[in-house]
Amino acid sequence: MSLDHDLISLDSLLTEEERLLQKSVRSFVDTAIKPQIAGWYEDAVFPLEIVPEMAKLGLLGMHLDGYGCAGRSAVDYGLAAAELEAGDSGLRTFVSVQGSLAMSAIHKHGSEEQKQQWLPQLAAGEAIGCFGLTEPTAGSDPANMKTFARRDGDGADADWVLNGSKRWIGLASVAQVAVIWAQTDDGVRGFLVPTDTPGFTATPIEPKLSMRASIQCDIELTDVRLPADALLPNAKGLRGPFECLNEARYGIIWGAMGAARDAWQAAVDYSKERMQFDKPLAGYQLTQEKLVNMALEINKGFLLALHLGRLKDAGQLQPHQISVGKLNNCREAIEIARECRTILGGNGITLDYSPLRHANNLESVRTYEGTDEVHTLVLGNKITGIPAFR
Repeated sequence: MSLDHDLISLDSLLTEEERLLQKSVRSFVDTAIKPQIAGWYEDAVFPLEIVPEMAKLGLLGMHLDGYGCAGRSAVDYGLAAAELEAGDSGLRTFVSVQGSLAMSAIHKHGSEEQKQQWLPQLAAGEAIGCFGLTEPTAGSDPANMKTFARRDGDGADADWVLNGSKRWIGLASVAQVAVIWAQTDDGVRGFLVPTDTPGFTATPIEPKLSMRASIQCDIELTDVRLPADALLPNAKGLRGPFECLNEARYGIIWGAMGAARDAWQAAVDYSKERMQFDKPLAGYQLTQEKLVNMALEINKGFLLALHLGRLKDAGQLQPHQISVGKLNNCREAIEIARECRTILGGNGITLDYSPLRHANNLESVRTYEGTDEVHTLVLGNKITGIPAFR
C-alpha cells in the first residue's frame, strides 16, 4: 500500500517476499493495464494479449501446487488480487475464473490424468478455462439447476450426454475447457467439457454497464456427448463447486479493496489539484472528512483481508469468515468508489478517472460469488443457528 492511505503501517505486517510480489504485480498493472483500461472498458474488450504476461508473473493458479503452478501462499494471492483489481475488476476476474474456479476444480476434484492434461496449459496461459454453475433460473440457489447429465449405455465406460443452459459464465467464449456442473441420477457432478465439443455454444452477454473489459456468457448445452473420463471423480454434490467458489470469494475480499484504494487515490490526487474558491478541494473540511472516512475503511478492509489470509494459510479459515470478508469489503468498496466520484464532480463520470468505472464494476463483484443477501444469511445462520434461506 502507498504511504498516503496506509495509516496503520499495514506494510509492516507483510514479509519481504510478500512486498516484492506486491511490487511486481503493481508494476505490471501500472505499465500494462492502467494506460489501456479506459479504452478496453469503453470498447468492451477483454485484452487476451495480456494473458501470457500474467502467466509469466505466475498469477494463473498461483495458489495451487505442482503442474506448473506457482504454489504461492493465500496472502500472496490476495495481494496480487488487490493489485490487479486496482487496475480493473474485470482483469482480476480473469485470474479468479482461471485459477480459483476452473483450475481449482481440476486440482481439487480431478483425476491425475485430468490434472496432467489441463493444469500445465492453464498455468502457462496456453489454454483458458471457465466454470459453469450459474443458470438463468438458478443463481443464488444452484441446488435447483436444470442442466442434466445422463449416462448413455451401461457400465463404467458409458458416455455422458449433457443438456441445459448456463448464464453469466466468465470467459466461456474464449475458453478451451469448461468445468460444467450438472444434475445426475447420483446428484450434482462436475464435468470437463472441451469447448469445441459439438453441442457446446457460448455467446457473450452484451451490452453491459459493468465489467465491460471482461467476458461473461450464456452457455447452451445441446446433447453434448462426453466420454466417461470427462467426469471429475472427486466432486460429489454441491460441496464440489462450493469449495471452488470459496477460493474465488477469498480473492474478492482483497480485490474489492484494491479497487477502493485506486478510486481513493484518484480522488486524493484530483482534490489536491482542483482549485475552487481560490484553494484546492483538498483544503476544505468536507473533502478531508470524506477522504479520512474512506481511508479508515480501506485500512480496516485490508487488515481484515490479511487476517483472513493468514488464517487460510494456517488451514483455519472457516466458510462463514469468508462471508464476513466478502460482504464487508464489497459493501464498503462500492460506497468508497461512489464517494470518490463526488469529489471529482462532473469530471468523475468520464473514463479519464477510475472511481465510477470501479463503482460500476463493483456492482457485479458485489453480486457474483454470493450476493450481499446470501452472505448476510450465512452469517445470520452462524449467529443464530437458524437457517433463513427459505
